[in-house]
Amino acid sequence: MDTHQLDAAEVRVLGALVEKQALTPDAYPLTLNSLSSACNQLTSREPVMQLSDAELSAALDGLMTKKLVTERLPAGSRVAKYEHRLNYEWNIDGARQAALALLMLRGPQTSAEIRTRSGRIYSFAGVEEVEGALDALADKYPPLVMKLPRSRVSAKRAGATCSVANPARAN
Repeated sequence: MDTHQLDAAEVRVLGALVEKQALTPDAYPLTLNSLSSACNQLTSREPVMQLSDAELSAALDGLMTKKLVTERLPAGSRVAKYEHRLNYEWNIDGARQAALALLMLRGPQTSAEIRTRSGRIYSFAGVEEVEGALDALADKYPPLVMKLPRSRVSAKRAGATCSVANPARAN
């Protein structure tokens, strides 16, 4: 099973789960309703999406098949909750996970923008740490990001391109 080919809805779901794990740990894992709100929010998203419950459920089913998301039914809870498994399946966490999540949620950005926008998810020490995280993602097999012309980096996902521009390393 290729866990690296994701459609746009799956990319958004994974990005939202990573973001909300860091920003709202008391509410994580997320219910379907809270995940819908996270995926469809109007701020900090590019492109803005309006995923229906059916589309969201289909994305979750696909991600669970790829073992990138797991469903939990906590004791005493009446609703299922969902959490990502990127740290287990793709062996990424910390800086690399934060950088990838921001690319999944916000699309093209410079390394400096990732550093600025990641403050609540992960506190990068500097642009060099962002670039190190992006290089590590590009060096994975298969790569999770790829460099584009003009030193841009793109998350490798079918159906949804997430990218980062790096003007300091222009060719």
